[in-house]
Amino acid sequence: MLNEDRELIANIKQEDTKELAFQELVKKYQERLYWHIRKIVMNHEDTDDILQNTFIKVWKNIDSFREESSLFTWLYRIATNESITFLNSKKRKHMLPLTDVSDYLMDNLTSDPYFEGDRIQMELQKAILLLPEKQRIVFNLKYFEEMKYEDMAQVLDTSVGALKASYHHAVKKVEAYLKNVE
Repeated sequence: MLNEDRELIANIKQEDTKELAFQELVKKYQERLYWHIRKIVMNHEDTDDILQNTFIKVWKNIDSFREESSLFTWLYRIATNESITFLNSKKRKHMLPLTDVSDYLMDNLTSDPYFEGDRIQMELQKAILLLPEKQRIVFNLKYFEEMKYEDMAQVLDTSVGALKASYHHAVKKVEAYLKNVE
């Protein structure tokens, strides 16, 4: 773990520096976490809510953070789990079959006033949304975040081999989709 993060955690765990150090943590990681969550839920307002829930969980659980993984991977794991929990609650609330979650996300993408990409980027996002949830998350972490498989294994609590296989399958599906679009 980075010395800077170790110092930040130590300061958060001390009562007199806790709030200021936590504000520093939020400032340091909120943008990266925002975009990670956004690629999962495809909606600005939902992303803001999930990001807020993520930081609330971090605040409540920072004292139990054992520093066995990096702060970065711990934060990503919380954000990923919060995003998946959110999508699962959407499925239950709207009684959506598993396949319709991608329709829900596709609707979010195509109606998103904040999406600034061109046609190719829109098609790439559509291809990604058609992937199964785990492949979609792995693809986003590897392709957009350029996260190492070892870090991803900690975030997603799975093996490097399984992640490599998921990414490989995801890439093949995205390539096949994009070939059919042209």
